[in-house]
Amino acid sequence: MSKVLLSLLLSLVSASALRAQTPGSPVPSSPVSADPAQVPAAAGNAVPAGSGGDSAATPPAKPLAAAKISYSSCNVEGPYVAMTFDDGPHAQNTPRLLDILKQRGIRATFFVVGQNAAEYPEILKRTAAEGHELASHSYTHPQLTGLGEGGLSDQMEKTHQAVLRNAGVTMKVMRPPYGALSENQRRWVFAHYGYRVILWDVDPLDWKYRDAARVEKEILQHTRAGSIILAHDIHKSTVDAMASTLDALLAKGFKFVTVSELLAMDRPAAPKAGAVPAKTGATEGARESSGNSGGNSAGKESRAAAVSKKALPEGQKSPLKKTTASPEEVRQKWMEIKSQR
Repeated sequence: MSKVLLSLLLSLVSASALRAQTPGSPVPSSPVSADPAQVPAAAGNAVPAGSGGDSAATPPAKPLAAAKISYSSCNVEGPYVAMTFDDGPHAQNTPRLLDILKQRGIRATFFVVGQNAAEYPEILKRTAAEGHELASHSYTHPQLTGLGEGGLSDQMEKTHQAVLRNAGVTMKVMRPPYGALSENQRRWVFAHYGYRVILWDVDPLDWKYRDAARVEKEILQHTRAGSIILAHDIHKSTVDAMASTLDALLAKGFKFVTVSELLAMDRPAAPKAGAVPAKTGATEGARESSGNSGGNSAGKESRAAAVSKKALPEGQKSPLKKTTASPEEVRQKWMEIKSQR
């Protein structure tokens, strides 16, 4: 009996010894995080040399200030101004105006209506060939704030193509009819076409008062360095006023450049002592959408009504004096003029 027990005990001991000498299956190791000190810092989040591993990553650089996309005038060094004409080309008035400008060596900016550009391609080509800037004023002259994105896109694209096809020019700036364009629409136009929105600070109301003497008086009274002067080459009375008006501005020492040239000269205005810094971006664009940033009281009366009226609560009267035509009256007058051409 004791021999049997001894034999069993020896068998157990041998088996245990054999298992101890045989390699077992490897145990899967758990993932180990890499040493942070050995991991290259991600671009833009590099840890400064000499700082500890617990130091916070360098914060990303602050974004650059939003580009200025709306202008009613510029702050320039020197007596530079931009003379601008809307709504053409016109079959008779625009060629006569081009003669006046050529005689004086003046270059202007023409905000053309796309359907007129398509109708008078030779006048458009001459305008560009003589060094004037061509710019967009929509295709059919609607109030753009009443259009959705599709309608706005159609107006911009048709005009863009009409000018490109007939004059070989890619435009850089645009002016909305009646000076009315929402903040979102301004951003859309800039994003899709690179157009900056050009308003004005001198408005002789030549579309309303067909009086050459009055046009000249208003322009001479309100023009200053950096001004963007609004006029319309579809009106005979406006073109009648141009020779003497331009001669008087030249006599005062003003120098004429295109709108894009004027924008290139623009520089930040020096802050006034004790003044609160002006807000930028949407606030600035909203202010300029009124069509005037100061200077010309007549201009303030004219186009601002078309924009501010839409923002008033129902039933509330506009604080502006009722001395101007409504957008609908302006549209009707423009169509009446067009039908007489």
